[in-house]
Amino acid sequence: MNEALVGVLAGIWGGALGVIFFGGLWWTVLRGASSRHAALWFFGSLLLRTSIVVAGFHAAAAAHWERLLLCLVGFTVARLVVTRWTRSRTERRPGPAAKAFHAP
Repeated sequence: MNEALVGVLAGIWGGALGVIFFGGLWWTVLRGASSRHAALWFFGSLLLRTSIVVAGFHAAAAAHWERLLLCLVGFTVARLVVTRWTRSRTERRPGPAAKAFHAP
């Protein structure tokens, strides 16, 4: 296969891994914050998301550092995209009224 095409596919694969990782983090924060077992949610999510990303990076790299670098670039771009997307969704979402904290 053409090496340029493989590089583009590695970048896209890294982007998909980034969406899975950071999208999963956002979903975990939304669900885990209101759960009775928040620590279990966060630890389980971290373990699952990290395992998926490490296995995905290993599969994408296939012993080529160039592919690993392109995969990491795609992962970083996905982080920026997911952060921007979740921030805009959070701002549109009505939340509870802010509580004022006062010193005693």
